[in-house]
Amino acid sequence: MFDEKKYELNLAGRTLSFSTGKYARQSSGAVITRYGDTVLLNTVNHSKNPREGGDFFPLTVDFVEKFYAAGKFPGGFNKRESRPSTDATLTARLIDRPVRPMFPDGFCYDVHIVNTVLSYDEKNTPDYLGIIGSSMALMLSDLPFLGPIAGVVVGMIEGKFILNPTPEELKNSDLDLTVAGTKDAINMVEAGSKELDEETMLKAIMFAHDNIKIICDFQEKIAKEIGKEKLTFEKKPVLALVKNFIDANGLEKLKGAVLTLGKQNRDEAVDGLEEELYKNFVNENFNPDKIENIDEIEVPDDVVAEFKNYYHDLMKKFVRDSILYNKHRVDGRKTDEIRPLYAEINVLPIPHGSAMFTRGETQALVITTLGTKSDEQLVDNLEEEYYKKFYLHYNFPPYSVGEIGRMGAPGRRELGHGSLAERALRYVVPSEEDFPYTIRVVSEITESNGSSSQASICGGSLSLMAAGVPIKEHVAGIAMGLIKDGDEFTVLTDIMGLEDHLGDMDFKVAGTKSGITALQMDIKITGITEEIMRIALSQALKARKEILELMNKTIPTSSQLKENVPRIFKMKIATDKISALIGPAGKNIKGIIEKTGAAIDIDDDGTVLVYSKDLSVLDATVKLINGFVKDVEPGEIYSGRVVSIQKFGAFMEILPGKEGLLHISEIAKERVEKVEDVLKIGDIFNVKVLATENGKISLSKKRV
Repeated sequence: MFDEKKYELNLAGRTLSFSTGKYARQSSGAVITRYGDTVLLNTVNHSKNPREGGDFFPLTVDFVEKFYAAGKFPGGFNKRESRPSTDATLTARLIDRPVRPMFPDGFCYDVHIVNTVLSYDEKNTPDYLGIIGSSMALMLSDLPFLGPIAGVVVGMIEGKFILNPTPEELKNSDLDLTVAGTKDAINMVEAGSKELDEETMLKAIMFAHDNIKIICDFQEKIAKEIGKEKLTFEKKPVLALVKNFIDANGLEKLKGAVLTLGKQNRDEAVDGLEEELYKNFVNENFNPDKIENIDEIEVPDDVVAEFKNYYHDLMKKFVRDSILYNKHRVDGRKTDEIRPLYAEINVLPIPHGSAMFTRGETQALVITTLGTKSDEQLVDNLEEEYYKKFYLHYNFPPYSVGEIGRMGAPGRRELGHGSLAERALRYVVPSEEDFPYTIRVVSEITESNGSSSQASICGGSLSLMAAGVPIKEHVAGIAMGLIKDGDEFTVLTDIMGLEDHLGDMDFKVAGTKSGITALQMDIKITGITEEIMRIALSQALKARKEILELMNKTIPTSSQLKENVPRIFKMKIATDKISALIGPAGKNIKGIIEKTGAAIDIDDDGTVLVYSKDLSVLDATVKLINGFVKDVEPGEIYSGRVVSIQKFGAFMEILPGKEGLLHISEIAKERVEKVEDVLKIGDIFNVKVLATENGKISLSKKRV
């Protein structure tokens, strides 16, 4: 019934296998990818016809996590998977980025890639397998894919690179690097690292590429054997009617428009010229009756699309040629020059920490909030659920680019930018032992013209210090660009939006003065060389140092905590005292909280965290806790309260739930005839513990 074919490759001591012909047979390309006991189903399909007049490649990549893959139940009321998790969304982006540039220019078929995790062994993560499996499915399909590509992860422990480390190994790794590429070049990089230098990072990338070549060879052999015949595709030439008109009437004007200084001024000049040219074009070619309103004139849809696309292509060519051959950027900067910088802290009165960072026409308002353990973020995915004590959220409202738009839940772009900024800062955030606060950083992009994620990193670092978080040192980020034509190329420092949109690379590098903490590279061409990456890393280091100099002038060390930040007292109690502190049905701990108003968290290891904005409340709460967990020691003096009086003495509570006997002979140095003569219930005074034998506590007042 099935014509199943299976292929195997030994990779890093484990078997990478592809099988096809048994599942999803109606897909254009489908493959089961297995590595260890992690299994993915990768499928590829496309529309029957291309989009007419399309000016972009309509690719959709989905990454579907099934909880059954790890033997787990989904959370929530419905107990079924619904919207993708943040991790799943980021993984879909991770696959999309190296796949997208590997299609012919002008290819406008709708393409849908679906990666479904069917089994997860908690050792071999499905993210890079999604890249490999998607490539294999594309190679087997009839799509004109320019691959193969492959993705791998590189860790580094004790200076040694590890290929495709397990999650457990990554916990002890100085590097978490994902690289994708073809046999000839790298086309995607995503990394977090513990301040590694540029040379070590470059060596790690090339180590990854050596293994990528092996996986690409493996895919090529399979595709030659069983791959489908490819769709024929040729980009249509520009309509002569459109090309001749714009060339004759708009070339010189467009060259001047794209060199207009200022983002809004440039946009108005370029858009205004396009509107003027289009109006003249329609009147000259489609308006014999001289109708005033051109919207009433029927122009074929393909002609409208051609006009728009050719005008955009010309603008792209002018910008690229100016940079590549004249080393002239549209805003007049040198190729390695940063836009003007400005930084300010404590811009908001109530938030625990705030900062504003501006680079040219990109601005981030970043706010830090410090909270308690109850504010930690629960992460529930295929791996074991865990809590995050540091997280960063990125918001990109439409007003940041002077536009209108719908405000809603964060999309893939917002999640990706926030994840990159969080990774860059995570390596300098103190451990829970050193700083037991939960930390939330929010970046509000108030103005944008490129590199807003890197502005979020700079603003986030400033905001953390302003909030009093003792981070090791400042982290700054910079985005590098590339213009490449054949063997000619120019690397750009601090790219703005137009250079990102029309260029060939977006290479973001973040780090401290000591080394790189995060790196992300996306390209629009099929790959870049080691030489280009080396130049980009070198220029990025120079720029990063310049930005760090400004940041250190703004705030060189962490501030004191604001008055409205909850104070935390951390203490350790014996684990066998936890039940005594909590009490039956939580009676003791609830009583303390009701009495003082403080918040208390108790861990299974005996760690107790007490939170309060009032230091006196904090002290009172700690004393009450000690009363339940601290053993009564002979020779120690306690403040006791008389709770009952007997003929032979008085019983006194010296700690919550702990009573001792003050014998009549130990009340005073002189003889006491009756206890009632000198004591009454409710009296409070210091007593000394004489002995604690057989659970009985003997007290003395006269020996204090």
